[in-house]
Amino acid sequence: MRPRSICIPTSPRGCQRHPTFLLLGRCPKTLSAFNQLHAHFITTGLARHTYPLSRLLLLFSSLPSPLPSLPHATALLCQPLLSSSYTSPFLPNTLVCSLADVGRPHLALSLYSRVLLLQPHSPKPNNHTFPSLLKACAAAGPSWVPVGRALHAHVIKFIGHDYVDHFVRAALLSFYSRCGDVSSGRHLFDRIPNPDLPAWNCMLSAYARCYSDSGDADSGMQILCLFRRLQLSSKFKPNEITIVAMIGACGDLGALAQGIWAHAYIELNHLTMNQVVATALIDMYAKCGRLDLAEQLFVRLSQKDVLCYNAMIRGLATHGRGHQAVELFHRMTTEGVGVDEVTFVVVMSACAHAGLVDEGQRLFYKMQEDFGIKPQMEHYGCLVDLLGRSGQLEEAEQVIQSMPMKPNAILYRSLLTACGIHNNLEIGERTVAQLMHLEPEHGGNYVLLSNMFAKICRWDGVMQVRKVMKEKGIDKTPGSSLVEVEGSMHEFLMGDRTHPLLKEIYKMLDEIDRRLHEFGYMPRTKEVLFDVEEEDKEDALSYHSERLAIAFALLISDPSVPIRIMKNLRVCGDCHLSTKLISGIYTREIIVRDRSRFHHFRNWTPPFILRVRDSTCSGVFSFPTTSISNLSTTQATMDFICTYAISFPRHILGPAWNTGNRNGLSGLKTPFSSHLSGLYSLQSRPHMSSNLPMA
Repeated sequence: MRPRSICIPTSPRGCQRHPTFLLLGRCPKTLSAFNQLHAHFITTGLARHTYPLSRLLLLFSSLPSPLPSLPHATALLCQPLLSSSYTSPFLPNTLVCSLADVGRPHLALSLYSRVLLLQPHSPKPNNHTFPSLLKACAAAGPSWVPVGRALHAHVIKFIGHDYVDHFVRAALLSFYSRCGDVSSGRHLFDRIPNPDLPAWNCMLSAYARCYSDSGDADSGMQILCLFRRLQLSSKFKPNEITIVAMIGACGDLGALAQGIWAHAYIELNHLTMNQVVATALIDMYAKCGRLDLAEQLFVRLSQKDVLCYNAMIRGLATHGRGHQAVELFHRMTTEGVGVDEVTFVVVMSACAHAGLVDEGQRLFYKMQEDFGIKPQMEHYGCLVDLLGRSGQLEEAEQVIQSMPMKPNAILYRSLLTACGIHNNLEIGERTVAQLMHLEPEHGGNYVLLSNMFAKICRWDGVMQVRKVMKEKGIDKTPGSSLVEVEGSMHEFLMGDRTHPLLKEIYKMLDEIDRRLHEFGYMPRTKEVLFDVEEEDKEDALSYHSERLAIAFALLISDPSVPIRIMKNLRVCGDCHLSTKLISGIYTREIIVRDRSRFHHFRNWTPPFILRVRDSTCSGVFSFPTTSISNLSTTQATMDFICTYAISFPRHILGPAWNTGNRNGLSGLKTPFSSHLSGLYSLQSRPHMSSNLPMA
């Protein structure tokens, strides 16, 4: 008896009408059902043909985790490859790439290695093999960087550098950029004869990600240079992706002129003003100190999503307008715009900077109760920062100890910073112990501990910390400041002596110091946290990076244009004070952005300066000389001046002494004018005012 013949379709159109093939779309995604279907493919002969087997492999890769295993995948794929009929890499590419695309990089790479071991029976990898594998390596994290480098070597070995298509190049660029190895990505990019627009966009995004992660100003500069090269090539016109990377760099660097040009380019070339582009522009204007332009753009948008609101709330927070940020959050919820995790991060950050402790705590607990958003690590970090800034260090430490997930180093570093501000060495030492366990090689941890010792004059502790840093080869992040002058960005380090206008800048610094001292300025040498002579401390303060940037801007910038400084570290108290005075002396508006917020100074010109100093008192205050005897006319002036943090000895202020908090800094709760009589009476009490010089 002759066996019944079976019609086996081999084309996609024929397979779609085959009854067995139709089962693929209806088969339950379980391993037992898949095994039955695979057996049917074998008995009917469909498993001997490329297209039907490729569809079966796709079904296998989509089975829910952790069902697909390496032995099963190897048996499914390698057995057909051992036959001489399969010479195309289509089948291994299908299974390996589909496994990588569905988030199973371990299985995909293991199977890729097994296929290579079958050579010479298995086909060589080609341009379709590597993009998904490289993408999986980039998504798997830093531990997979060596695997990605090995895949790059395989690309050169099996394909050759000159025969790599743009998909593989883009995958390699994306891999190196996401892993933080921008130099290797740039080396690869420079070897591309004619990079297409996706390659340009990938390289720009790589530098943008690098700047966001490390704060390296050179990465931001490279974005502007690459964008200029793209324009000069005249082969491609920047699209929305290109412009977003460019705008992000302008915001990070504070390059306002370049950012305005990018906005004009969008309007003139009729690029789509989608939510991503609009959010990037709002964020850029806020980071460049033009919150007014950010607000104008935000109001003009007909449709605002959660990204736009988050960017606007973040801008208000960094400019110290915490109350408006909270109001915008409430408006956002009443208008029905859905909030997300980032929304609560930015609004709680606004509360921390504005000293809205109760409101910030209420939002934290409301997040899960009213919005169903479970607090993540970032939200606990905001809560710790909120409590730490307000001096509630025990409560902040309790939050870290009671949180449901294991705290990371960022939370402990935030608490350690607060301990340094409030001089709490006990909690600080406990926090340092946790930090050293989590990040023993992070230089910032040692710097914070050293600064805490220095503030209480524990120089032995300072020397011990510096000794440990030297033995471990740990360096601190150098302070740098960027200033935009006439569309060009200039970077200065502390004590920088590399600028072409070096002599002119230092001559200008000497003039600034002379005029500051004429106004009665006295350097806050306690900001210099190492044990040197007082005169050396004053010199160190004079050469801070923002001082150099301001001196340079005063030399060559237009007097009618505000000076915008972008600093990578926190502005110290002495630089804050001196910048305020420089703004008044030279009648210039100066805007300084440090790592957390903006500082605005505009024509602050004190006609008279009272310096009050002793072992427990430091700071500079000003008020009109002619109004000292008339408290009513100086009350507004004194209440304004009180925003600057200071602590006076109890024997000066008497029983009315009342410490408190304002804008997150230690200060006086009661209006300063109510204590002016105590200060004025010092003129008739020489035995107490001998160490309080008057200017």
